[in-house]
Amino acid sequence: MYVPGHFDENDPKRLRELMRQYPFALLVSVADGQPFATHLPVVLDPERGAHGFLRCHVARANPHWRALEKDGACMAVFQGPNAYVSPNWYDIHPAVPTWNYAAAHVYGRARLMDDSEVRKLLDDLSAIHEASQPVPWTSAKLPEQYFTAMRKAVTGLDIEIRRVEGKFKLSQNRAAGDRRNVIEALSAGDEDARAIAGMMREREKPESGI
Repeated sequence: MYVPGHFDENDPKRLRELMRQYPFALLVSVADGQPFATHLPVVLDPERGAHGFLRCHVARANPHWRALEKDGACMAVFQGPNAYVSPNWYDIHPAVPTWNYAAAHVYGRARLMDDSEVRKLLDDLSAIHEASQPVPWTSAKLPEQYFTAMRKAVTGLDIEIRRVEGKFKLSQNRAAGDRRNVIEALSAGDEDARAIAGMMREREKPESGI
């Protein structure tokens, strides 16, 4: 990923938080000499190994897992919030439109899971994403025979993280006044715009007045 110095994000805590908040990733590898990608939800295990692990699953009918069984090298792309930035918001001109965003590229090596690992992955995924429900759904509500059949229809992937690149493009290359204006404008926008404004605000020094 092209990451100019202004936008390089290498704080492990910020990168992990992005992965937790936006866990629907794009898993990319090579299959038969061509790029191949699958969109999937991911569980981050930050304490396992030197850099953590990602856990996910693909449909058994998806050929992606067969390619990863041969060569586990892969990359998971996590796309955080993003928002258009208008030059009308700047004090300093001339200027052009741009886009602010946050993203992480996670490079690793995958291995296939056994059934017990797949079961834990599916239970962990539902526990994470059902946490806000008044009565969270769990696999315990399924007939065991049905749940077993469903597990056979997927292939679990355990990905050892080898390297993480982060790019948080948050107007760091603009003057403080321009950043303040962008934060104010984005704070009145949609959910993604407000999220970007919050990330920008968090990076401003206390003396900036933001």
